[in-house]
Amino acid sequence: MKKQDSYKEDIDVFGKAIAGYFHEKDETEIIVHSPDFDDDEIPVPYLFRSFKEMPPLEKEALKNCAGKVLDAGCGAGSHSLYLQNERNLEVTAIDTSKGAIEICKLRGIKDVRNIDYFSLKNVKFDTILLLMNGTGIIGKLSNLDDFFQHTKKLLNKDGKVLIDSSDLSYLFDKEEDGGIWVDLEAPYYGELQFSISYKGETSTEFNWLYLDFDTLELAAAKNGFTCKMLKKGEHYDYLAELSIK
Repeated sequence: MKKQDSYKEDIDVFGKAIAGYFHEKDETEIIVHSPDFDDDEIPVPYLFRSFKEMPPLEKEALKNCAGKVLDAGCGAGSHSLYLQNERNLEVTAIDTSKGAIEICKLRGIKDVRNIDYFSLKNVKFDTILLLMNGTGIIGKLSNLDDFFQHTKKLLNKDGKVLIDSSDLSYLFDKEEDGGIWVDLEAPYYGELQFSISYKGETSTEFNWLYLDFDTLELAAAKNGFTCKMLKKGEHYDYLAELSIK
């Protein structure tokens, strides 16, 4: 089975699920498959959550948005709608799911585009928003430099990236000194593979990166960015702000 660098839908699972809920209130779950974990479920109504229903990290990110905003991986558009309608910000919402983008249009988002983050060119933003494990689109640790260099082209001089992720080290056994045992010959522990399914259709397996804050901070410094922890979550997750030095 072909491994993709990051999530790109060959079967528009999210689009079909989002459209089913929007038009018919069909709450059939999206199923997430991984060779490393048991199957999990994404409740589709959650993709339509209001600001009040969002977790603290998301609320903090939305409060910190300013200027012209890019909502990358917008899904059903809940973040974009809040920023556009409640914060009166200029928002561009992008997603690789054609179906999701169509629903974003129907929900009233003014600027929506069916495009991959790494395909964006000749446009600049004051804030780039990457939420719901925003580091996931990087795919693998080896793609970090490419991510930072591409992001640098999309940011205005005083712009910022608001990105969240989780440190999966909590899944590993702790050493006596409080550290974790890691096989140096194995891939980075936050590199996972997933596929998703909806009503019997399953996507191609894709790579998805969970990144600990220290690794993000080191990669940021290497690529000419500052990295600041804005907020820690309750489940080893965090929200970071990246800015060009």
